Amino acid sequence: MEVTAQPLPLNVAALDADLAVLRANAGAWSRLPLAEKIDHLRSMRAATVKVAAEWVARAAEAKGIAGTPLAGEEWFSGPYAVIIALDRLLVTLSALAQTGSVAPQPSARVDAAGRVDVDVFPLEAADRILLSGVKATTVMEPAVQLETLAALTAEFYHQSDPPASVMLVLGAGNIAGIAPLDVLDALYTRGSAVMLKLNPVNAYLRPFLAAVFGSLIEAGFVRIADGGANVGAYLCAAEAIDAIHLTGGERTHDAIVFGTGPEGDERKRAAEPLNRKRVTSELGNVTPVIVVPGPWSDPDVAFQAAHVATMKMHNAGANCIAAQVVITRADDPLAARFVAAVRDALREAPARPTYYPGSRDRQYAITANHPTAESLLPPGGGDPRTFVPGLDPKNTAEPLFTTECFGPVLAQTALPGADEGEFLRNAVTFCNDVLYGTLGASILIHPRTIAKLGPAFDDAVRALRYGSVAINTWPGVAFLLPTASWGAFPGNTLAQAGSGIGVVHNASLFDHPEKTITRAPFAPFPRSFGDGELTLLPKPPWFVTHRRAEEVGRRMFAFVAEPSPLRMAATAFAALRG
Repeated sequence: MEVTAQPLPLNVAALDADLAVLRANAGAWSRLPLAEKIDHLRSMRAATVKVAAEWVARAAEAKGIAGTPLAGEEWFSGPYAVIIALDRLLVTLSALAQTGSVAPQPSARVDAAGRVDVDVFPLEAADRILLSGVKATTVMEPAVQLETLAALTAEFYHQSDPPASVMLVLGAGNIAGIAPLDVLDALYTRGSAVMLKLNPVNAYLRPFLAAVFGSLIEAGFVRIADGGANVGAYLCAAEAIDAIHLTGGERTHDAIVFGTGPEGDERKRAAEPLNRKRVTSELGNVTPVIVVPGPWSDPDVAFQAAHVATMKMHNAGANCIAAQVVITRADDPLAARFVAAVRDALREAPARPTYYPGSRDRQYAITANHPTAESLLPPGGGDPRTFVPGLDPKNTAEPLFTTECFGPVLAQTALPGADEGEFLRNAVTFCNDVLYGTLGASILIHPRTIAKLGPAFDDAVRALRYGSVAINTWPGVAFLLPTASWGAFPGNTLAQAGSGIGVVHNASLFDHPEKTITRAPFAPFPRSFGDGELTLLPKPPWFVTHRRAEEVGRRMFAFVAEPSPLRMAATAFAALRG
C-alpha cells in the first residue's frame, strides 16, 4: 500500500537556533584546513559502516521489500553509494592537500568533436571486478580545453579566502542516498555549511544520517530538519540561507523560486524570481530507452527486456531516471519481438508495493486515459504495473512524453528509419525535441551495430542533450558512480528549469562537466565474450530479477568497508550465482 506522509509541525525556535549555529560556523567550514576536512570524511566513513545494516533494514521495511532480494536496492542506493563517494572524496582531497591540485587526469584527451573527455570509471582494480565491464567518461563543456582542465577543477579550493555560505539541501524522499550525497556535494564541492531538510516520506532516515554526519553536526557545520512543506517554505525564506539545492519536481522548484498561484505564474513568465537565493536542482526526466535494430539473438532480447523492466521497476518506478518511453524502429521485426518480451518482463518482475505517495493515482489516471494501456499483474498477485504500447510519436502533447510518471508505468513508441543510422538520428531528434527533460537517456545497441555505424554512433551519443547517456546500461548506474557527474544537461534557467541546474556527485570536482557517458557490455557473461566485450557478471546485481541481490549488495558494502581478498571472492561468488 502507498505510504501517506504525515508532516511534522513547524518549530520556528528550533529551526532558528539551528540556522544561527550554521551561520556562526559557515566561515570556519569554508576555511577549514584540508586535513581537518579529510578527518571529517573518515569519521563519516566509520559511522556509515556502523549504521549500514540497520539503515538498510529500516528502508526495506518502509518500502515493503524486507526479506526479499529486492532489499539489495537499499544497499546499493543507500550506504554503498555513500561510502564509495566518501572514499573518492578522500582520494581527491588527499591529492589537493599533498600537491595543491587534484591528481593529474592521465586519461584526459580531446575527442573527435574537439571536446575534453576524462575517463572516470573504473579507476581501481576493485572497480573492474565489482562492476565488471562498466566504464564511464565525463565530457566537459566546450569552453574547457586540455590546458585549462586543471584550472577548471576544484574551483572552490583555488580561492585564498573562500566566502562563508549556508546551503539548504531539500532531500528527496525516494532514494536513500540522494540526501547524503547532496549534502556531501554542498560541503565539499561548494564549501557550504548545510541545513538538510528531509522529505516526510523518508524522515525515518534521520537517525542514520545524524550518525553519518555526527562529527559535522557536533562542530556546527551540519543540521538536519524534519517536516512538511511548511518547514521547507520557512527555511527557503530564511535570511540565514544563502543557497538552495533541491531534488524533486519542477513544480516544487517553481514554487520556491517564483512563489505559487497566479502571481507565481506571472513572475515565472517574466523571469523575475521572488526568492533570489542561488538555486540548483535535479528535477527528473521522461527517460527514453532507444532500441537500435541489429543482430539480436533470442537470449539478447530476453536479457535486454529484463534490463528495461529493471529500469522501470527499480524502487517501484519512483525514480527520476526510471525508464518511461521505449523507442523502437517502425516495421522492424526486432521491435515486435522486443515489445512482447518487455511486456512479459514487466509482468514477471517480482511483486512489490507501489509505495510512493501519488504513484498509484498517477498510474490509474494514465490507464484510464490511454485505450492501449495494459495492466500487468505479477505472479502471485500484488500491485500492477502498466504498459502503454503504440504511442503516436507525432502527438507531441502526449502526457507520457511531457510528464514524468514517477511510478510503475512504461510506454512504447516507434519511429521511422530506412536503416540503423537513420533510425538513431530520428530517435536522437525525438528525444531532444519532444520528450521532457535532459537528465538521462539509454541506448540499447548490439556491439556489431556500433562497429557498423562507426563515427555516426559517436555523433549520435554526442548529440543527445542529456547529462547522462547510458549505452547498454541504465542511466541510474551513473548515479551510483561517485566520480561521474550527475545532473541535467547544461543550459537550463530558473524560468525554464527542466531537469534542473547544476551537477552533484562528481567527486573529481570538475567545475564544468557537460555529460557523463556510461557503457556496459550488451550481453552478460559468457555470451559477451563472443563480441569481444569483457564482463564477469551473468546478471548485473541491480537487476530486479537477481535472486541474490540483497546478498551481493551486503557483501559489496562489506568489501568496500574493509577490503580483503576473501571478501572480494565472497562477493564475486554471490554475484555469479545471480
